[in-house]
Amino acid sequence: MKQTIPTYDLNSITRHGILIERIEKRTMSTIDNLFDKGIHRDSHYIFTFLESGRAKMMVDFKIIEARDAAVFFLLPGQVHQGILMEKVTGWFIAVKADLLPDAARSVFEETLVDVQPVPADGSWVEKLNACAGLLQMSCTEEMLATKEGFLVVQSLISAFTGLYVLIFLGGNHAGASSESRAVQLARKFRILVRKEFKTLKSPSAYAGLLNISPGYLTEVIREVTGKSAQHWIHQEVLIEAKRLLSFTQLSVKEIAYVLGYSDHAYFSRLFSKVEGCPPTEFRDKYQNRK
Repeated sequence: MKQTIPTYDLNSITRHGILIERIEKRTMSTIDNLFDKGIHRDSHYIFTFLESGRAKMMVDFKIIEARDAAVFFLLPGQVHQGILMEKVTGWFIAVKADLLPDAARSVFEETLVDVQPVPADGSWVEKLNACAGLLQMSCTEEMLATKEGFLVVQSLISAFTGLYVLIFLGGNHAGASSESRAVQLARKFRILVRKEFKTLKSPSAYAGLLNISPGYLTEVIREVTGKSAQHWIHQEVLIEAKRLLSFTQLSVKEIAYVLGYSDHAYFSRLFSKVEGCPPTEFRDKYQNRK
């Protein structure tokens, strides 16, 4: 086990921020070189579309499995490891976050708590295949070398991820433009927390960034999510703490420091209160399950 969780980006593979691959009847296991990264994070989004077959991976301590026609995605920063692919046909697309439209990113990031594969029926399979095929044909050096060609590629990325949004929201969700101001504010808050939770720990700090009063932020977050603003800040701290406890050898004191706490005893009390057991006990339980 390492002192840090490796993080990989697309820079060593492509300078354009997108990688797309068609998969045909592929079967692989953890001993194959597709999974030689082991447990790691990526700095980009990963979209996987299965037409058929079976895929299995670990994502943030949970085993997820997709069969037959299904879609799933990974967010930047999520800890994961490929486990199994059996006769998989479909598409694999990796995209830098800044190439995705904000509306799509807000939907994906809102689902961080529990990302699961979603079945895709025949009409969605046809649409996804058509869009992914166009995207692959357009991702050439010639197209990406010009401003106009790159705009075409970015538009196709928006279309493909837009299909994902519709599938994950059930196809009948009101768009962001019709959301109430409270819901939009809650989304902005959650996205900010995921970026700043290591340095900003209080709701008032986020209220300042959002140019609203702490009282209004507290009221809105409680109304929209049913939880307090402080709850969501603690949740981000907790998920990162659990990642570091599970996948590194860092001590509890070192983890507390990484997460922005100078008082590791306070961090341990917070972890125990939210998770229901001390950090060391959580680490022992997780490692005993493996």
